[in-house]
Amino acid sequence: MFVSTFLTNLHLIIIDLLLFLCISSVWFYCYAIYAAITFFAEPQPIDLEFHPPVSILKPICGLDSDAYENLASFCQQNYRKYQIIFAVRNSKDPCIEVVEKIIHNFSDLDIVLIVSDRIIGTNLKVSNLANAAIKAKYDILLLADSDIRVGTDYLQRVIQPLQDKSVGVVTCMYRSLTQGWISTLEAIGTTTEFHAGVLVSNIQENGIKYAFGSTIVIPKKVLEAIGGFEAIADYLADDFQLGYLPVQAGYKVVLSDYVVEHVQTSNNLFDTIKRQIRWARCKRVSRPWGYLGLIFTYGIVTSLLLLIATDGSILAWLGLCICWVTRLVMAWIVGNISLKDPIVKKFLWLVPGWDLLSFAIWCFGFIGNTIEWRGQQMKLTKDGKLLVQEDKSYQLSIKVLTRTLWQKFTYL
Repeated sequence: MFVSTFLTNLHLIIIDLLLFLCISSVWFYCYAIYAAITFFAEPQPIDLEFHPPVSILKPICGLDSDAYENLASFCQQNYRKYQIIFAVRNSKDPCIEVVEKIIHNFSDLDIVLIVSDRIIGTNLKVSNLANAAIKAKYDILLLADSDIRVGTDYLQRVIQPLQDKSVGVVTCMYRSLTQGWISTLEAIGTTTEFHAGVLVSNIQENGIKYAFGSTIVIPKKVLEAIGGFEAIADYLADDFQLGYLPVQAGYKVVLSDYVVEHVQTSNNLFDTIKRQIRWARCKRVSRPWGYLGLIFTYGIVTSLLLLIATDGSILAWLGLCICWVTRLVMAWIVGNISLKDPIVKKFLWLVPGWDLLSFAIWCFGFIGNTIEWRGQQMKLTKDGKLLVQEDKSYQLSIKVLTRTLWQKFTYL
């Protein structure tokens, strides 16, 4: 009798919890719609007389899809004075040939190629940035990943918030140019889930407190105030730290209304899931409470669970319809209308499938602290730093070799 009563009460508690999560997710979707409309309602002002010289740092490793088009877009800016510094670690990297072609085709620009294997920490991308910064002529640095593509007005627009001396960092959201259905599914998640959260955070926290590798504009004085690139050299989420640390130093991070394009290559499902788990674990250690709070955004999942838990009750069906419709409307407004992502317009029907996959990845992100990054097994510390794990196969070989030598020695 006691067990039966306990199970009944537990079942009712689970139903109430799922209903609460459904309501919370609908509230989040509606708030994201409001945040997107508010943010893009009025374009940020542009002062054409404000054009301080800028040093663009481009860390490169390997050959991205459409590498020439991506990198060349930064050489076509309608901007008075800027330099571009490409930084590569390996002198045999295939991207060097592309950079040399760009230098030849844009010979009138100040473009520098740095090839240096100097390492300042575990994150090799940050080492590339540090090596590039040595050659930076100007007081304002702009960092952008190699798979980003921009328009000719990009530099003039993203630099504008620096007119306010309290601004330490400017960053941008992005929409994806994809190849393959797996990349399309991932792009749907980035545009309609991740950026929805960014827009909500931007309003709730009166400005975000992190940055994205798609674009980071940071004056040298701000970089020096946080300890330079050396301060973030061991972090996996270097872009997050380049926003977070300036905020701790008293500066503001501004989210630009300029949306860059991210050229996303075709991947198989296994590689995509591995990357998403890496990002999930990274977000968990960087913003633990924010990561936990994502449970309130999975209305697609919780409405399905509520339907199962209530054996298909009318209330559950009503909750499911409201959650799914609100989620799709939010995806359409954030992705298609606000970010102008053509992927969302064409593949809106993939949103529920992505949410189911994303929820599974979110759950898995709570487990373990190891990641695979650029072919290396690494461990994430509680504060987000990277530790290179020792090669176990190498250790095993050493043990076998030691045992063999010992046996031979004892036999003699």
